[in-house]
Amino acid sequence: MMFKNTKTLVVLEDNQLSDFNMVAKETMPLEWKITPFDYISWKDFEKKRLDPAYSFILLNQVKFQKDKTNAKYNFLSLLLGGTSPSLGDMADLCSVPLSYTGVSEDHYSYKLGVFLRFMQNHVQMLLEQPDLLSVNIFKHYNDNIAQLHGKTLYLVADELSKEINSLPKIKKVYTDNVKIVTRDEIKQAIEERAPNIVFLHKVGPEGTRLDSRCYKILIGADDAKFYYFDYHEVGDKPENADAFLVKDLKHIAKK
Repeated sequence: MMFKNTKTLVVLEDNQLSDFNMVAKETMPLEWKITPFDYISWKDFEKKRLDPAYSFILLNQVKFQKDKTNAKYNFLSLLLGGTSPSLGDMADLCSVPLSYTGVSEDHYSYKLGVFLRFMQNHVQMLLEQPDLLSVNIFKHYNDNIAQLHGKTLYLVADELSKEINSLPKIKKVYTDNVKIVTRDEIKQAIEERAPNIVFLHKVGPEGTRLDSRCYKILIGADDAKFYYFDYHEVGDKPENADAFLVKDLKHIAKK
């Protein structure tokens, strides 16, 4: 993997008022340490993506071939330049689900700094342990669940299913430390690299559609480690709500 010899180019959105552009320009100098970096437009990306001297961070619209719902997602992707004929064929070093297309950037833009930290840690791990390239990487991250003990979960009430949308309900299932917080409190924890704080990143349709996926990731505000990664199909039953579910809480409570 030649990644560390590349220059990383952040592909800015054509919309100059994009939250992604603003936050990327603020957070890259603070967070990105692994390679030199710069910013380019999508027009320049089409010229440079064939050059292996570059790697790229971009908002990548993804639709899964086997997904009959035709849902489209925004992923934050770290790609390697090369001779691939299209964006979809480029070597993908790391991709993190951010949102559904059409969902407000407010749902993820304040978390960009911690995702950049995670990407660097992820690539460094693959460089040191190349055998992980052949395994289910998210199963590897779920091995971290046991390390949640002694940490405080930051959860936003409107991202929780009705069965666990208050502390009394949560405590019936999960006895470790939990706080119901605002998105501003999560943003502050990320910026301050608050130790022993783990927050929920939920990617769901937010009312834009019914039949689709809901991703649930628990991420360390300080270490940017993934402690839990899963998804389920969204439907009209409580066990398929667009939310962090009681079964998710039970799963991490068992470890």
